[in-house]
Amino acid sequence: MLIDTNALSAWADGKDSLHAHLSSAQTLLIPSIVLGEFYFGIQRSRYQQEYRAWLRKVIPQVRIANISHNTAQNYSEVRNHLKEKRTPIPANDTWIAALSLQLDLPLLSNDQHFDLVPHLTRLSF
Repeated sequence: MLIDTNALSAWADGKDSLHAHLSSAQTLLIPSIVLGEFYFGIQRSRYQQEYRAWLRKVIPQVRIANISHNTAQNYSEVRNHLKEKRTPIPANDTWIAALSLQLDLPLLSNDQHFDLVPHLTRLSF
């Protein structure tokens, strides 16, 4: 399962609603884009030290999903489809969707705009 930024934040905050998804997943992947967004968010947080400490504990338990040539191809297809339908989503989320499709893994996210991406399975929490 891929973890979106809002799911990573909820996990860091100890939200119980994620427990079932996290414990049932065979593999947990954090897209490098999500990691960048999370680092940006904690840089601006008054709980920066706590979030950095939490992340140091979590990183060894997950895999980081990086962008590849295949991801770039998926990105262009997703972005083109959404543009044709006149339903664009944020650019970073298009990359996250492309990774989800490439890896054929569901995406844990509360962002409903991912539902506009064909063949993407979104798990809400």
